[in-house]
Amino acid sequence: MASITSTASTTSTMKKLALVAALFAAGTGAANAADEIIRHRIPNSTFPISAAVEIPSSFTNVYLSGQVPPLQDATAPKNSAAAYGGDTKGQTVGVLKAIEKSLTGLGLTMGDVVKMQVFLVGDPAKDNKMDFAGFMEGYTQFFGTTAQPRLPVRSAMQVAALANPAYLVEIEVMAVRPAK
Repeated sequence: MASITSTASTTSTMKKLALVAALFAAGTGAANAADEIIRHRIPNSTFPISAAVEIPSSFTNVYLSGQVPPLQDATAPKNSAAAYGGDTKGQTVGVLKAIEKSLTGLGLTMGDVVKMQVFLVGDPAKDNKMDFAGFMEGYTQFFGTTAQPRLPVRSAMQVAALANPAYLVEIEVMAVRPAK
């Protein structure tokens, strides 16, 4: 009698395990079919950043080092903002073009950026306050456009200084690459 009970118990356990395995496989298949990044907008806002971004585990994170403005005017003094794009807007555009070029070299686009940290130096022409409006004028040329509507989560902060006293902007980003 003990062996009949043991066999019935084993059969019942095996059926339960098979059911759990089938449910897991079905759930995994559904998850794989929907492996896409979810970008949560800020409720009731048109501000061009995401409130949160969810990234499936099948994606690879790609971290880019902070980018500073590239030299744009070789005739200007190297320690002047004019050499690197002038004001915050000009420097932001230069930095974002450099980031775009780096991403392209890695087989990615600005649409793959999911996180951004922005460091802004106070502009002497603006009473040493960061020029957030100027930054946004540059930023919105690359994010939240018809051509590139994907928005990253983002932090922007004023810092005392960057490596070169002429720099007003430094930006670092994290992008993601889907599994192949």
